[in-house]
Amino acid sequence: MTVEVTTLPSGLRVATDRMAEAESTVIGAWVGVGTRDEPWAANGVAHLVEHMMFKGTKRRSAYALATEIEKNGGMMNAHTTREETAYYARVLPEDAELACDVVADMLQYSEVTPKELNRERHVIIQEIGRDRDAPEDTVFDMLHQTAFPKQRIGRPILGSAKVIAKLPRDAVTGYVKRHYHAGNMVIIGAGKIDHKKLVEMVRKRFRRLPHGSPPRRDRARATGGFNRVEKAIEQLHLIMAFPSPSALAPDIHAAQLLGVLLGGSSSSRLFQKVREKRGLVYTVNAGQMSFLDAGLFEIYAGTDPARIKELIPVICAELKDVKRNVTPSELKRAKAQARADLLMGQENVMRRAEVLGHQLLAFRRPIPAATILKRLMAVTKNDVEAVARKIFERKPIIAALGPTDKIENYTKILGRLK
Repeated sequence: MTVEVTTLPSGLRVATDRMAEAESTVIGAWVGVGTRDEPWAANGVAHLVEHMMFKGTKRRSAYALATEIEKNGGMMNAHTTREETAYYARVLPEDAELACDVVADMLQYSEVTPKELNRERHVIIQEIGRDRDAPEDTVFDMLHQTAFPKQRIGRPILGSAKVIAKLPRDAVTGYVKRHYHAGNMVIIGAGKIDHKKLVEMVRKRFRRLPHGSPPRRDRARATGGFNRVEKAIEQLHLIMAFPSPSALAPDIHAAQLLGVLLGGSSSSRLFQKVREKRGLVYTVNAGQMSFLDAGLFEIYAGTDPARIKELIPVICAELKDVKRNVTPSELKRAKAQARADLLMGQENVMRRAEVLGHQLLAFRRPIPAATILKRLMAVTKNDVEAVARKIFERKPIIAALGPTDKIENYTKILGRLK
């Protein structure tokens, strides 16, 4: 195994996934905090903090942060999810120390000035507006709000324009102080990287990082429900989801293969039955979305509103059938696709950094690709059918955006699934 992990006295973990043949290096910090850890009055602060980390430090201006990596041909980026926030730079191996220095500078010495904060509010409000213009994004926010009502995890990652416009500076700085500490962060190196050298870089550059513990979280509880929003657009965007296994559940791999089998490729059941044989949609897919303590099995379709009456019965029929009629050939194909995705991902430096960062935050340890592959290959026909029954016998969560007047009512859809 190429992964090594060292825990510093502060509790900060440093992990590397060495790829001897790689021509690049990823250095980044993965922080175990996201939308579900925000105060009730500050939805969107996790994402706002991510933006503010690029707005200047005591040593570097916002422009200097943008150019420090790029002038050597590298790239820098970040992202926020409901459970994690990550900051990373991809550089040539000789610039690994520079990348580590820039990431450390951002996470420990960022200055949240009123001027930059006000400027970034407008940027994020425009980002929120852009997402509202993208119905395929908006409908997923609607889904999570319906699946997790009155829960932090169900709120949109970007927050609302109203909240962002008024969020005080101390809400931003206070969030960083509570969550950006050694006990809630891992430093990742992937690609052409020496573990001992990265440990020394981190030891020198992350001295100011305070001690701390991961946040305590309210338990996520997914429930059924129906959320439809009428909008004058050409397509109707529909998601039908169900409470499903969490990332830590023993049947998670069966659920993942069920997603591949139902809607993970152009040879999947839903793609073939819904698009290829009936022409009901341009896009249809399915997959398992996992959190630490909950999951959602999601089926998305974008369709002509006039075809929705035909589309829903076809989807429901397939969900009923897969509970008892998984064929050996389609399971074999799903396993082959999952195996190829896993092994091809091993060639990607950025993906290996992402996987390692997520594993250390979620599972507290690295899990070798060979172990994951073994678990996937061990899944049987009975396992997939059993997890399908477990998932599809629960009440669905339905979100629909567009011309929604021809969608059946929730009770009728429930009847189709029985």
